[in-house]
Amino acid sequence: MSRNAAVARTGSEQALAVYQQLRARPGAAFDEVADRLELSAEERERCRDELVSLGLTAPPAASPELAAPSPTADVVVEPDVALLRLLRRERDRLQERLSATSRAHTALEALAGPFLRAGATPRGEIEVEIVDDPHRVRRSLADLTDSVRTAAHFMHTGSVRREELPGELTQDRLWAERGVRIRAMYSRRAASVPEMAQHLEERAALGVEVRFASVVPMNMVLADENFALLPTDPHDLSSAAILARGPGLVRSYLALYEYCWTAAAPYGEEQESEKGGDGLSEQQRTALLMLASGIKDEQIAKNLGVSLRTVSRLLSEVMQELGAASRFEAGVKASRLGLLDGEAP
Repeated sequence: MSRNAAVARTGSEQALAVYQQLRARPGAAFDEVADRLELSAEERERCRDELVSLGLTAPPAASPELAAPSPTADVVVEPDVALLRLLRRERDRLQERLSATSRAHTALEALAGPFLRAGATPRGEIEVEIVDDPHRVRRSLADLTDSVRTAAHFMHTGSVRREELPGELTQDRLWAERGVRIRAMYSRRAASVPEMAQHLEERAALGVEVRFASVVPMNMVLADENFALLPTDPHDLSSAAILARGPGLVRSYLALYEYCWTAAAPYGEEQESEKGGDGLSEQQRTALLMLASGIKDEQIAKNLGVSLRTVSRLLSEVMQELGAASRFEAGVKASRLGLLDGEAP
């Protein structure tokens, strides 16, 4: 292979070329393949790091169960095996984050309960109330329009109700005129609703800072480090709400918000970086989940009650929606975007 051909490859293309050569030449060492492709020291190091990070290669000693044909040859892992391992690690990391969020919420609930009522903090500084009247909750939110002075922070697990959208924009305009900082965090799937997508664009145009996250733990409203509204049960949208006032407690909720905000993607940047898979149909999502779980095309077709040709078409559409050139790349992008949070049927 000529040097010009090798130079024409950049980044992942070079790593792919090395990986293909390793698979085609069992027993070949990484450096041997890199020499054959005429890669520079910097290029071969980058390729090695990329393949190892994706789990597609490993030193012989790193994976004793996959014996290499030669003591000097790198272990080459099949793409579907590497994909399943990567998805398993990502799911484990996500589960750890969810568990940490759940523990934090449990601790906050404890603070909002008997400890405060027992007088651990002066009553004049903190007020906590459990409200199960939806009208009372809406009145409290409406009062924020006039009372907020510096900042308001919102967290939404789903789309906002249609009848509330105009009022939210009116509120944004009033706050923007007064110099109030407004932040709103949504689940990535919220942007897949056309009406919500338009609403978010209008909010962003008014100066609202919008971000998207794969996991939004609960609905939450915070204002001026002095007001907090959140559910008593994050998994039940009809549960009673916690109304908290006073910086001694609200700052704790704000710390949780800041953690989630840091991990979320800014509006616009996420749309430009890669496609989000929000246009996938339920059937396409199900096929993607089964594929990521290691189910073969034949079994996917049987589970969905469709032909093999239809399964191939569905997965091609998934790849197109995610902007992926292969099923492997589609699985990696789906994991990053939180599309594999569910379980395959």
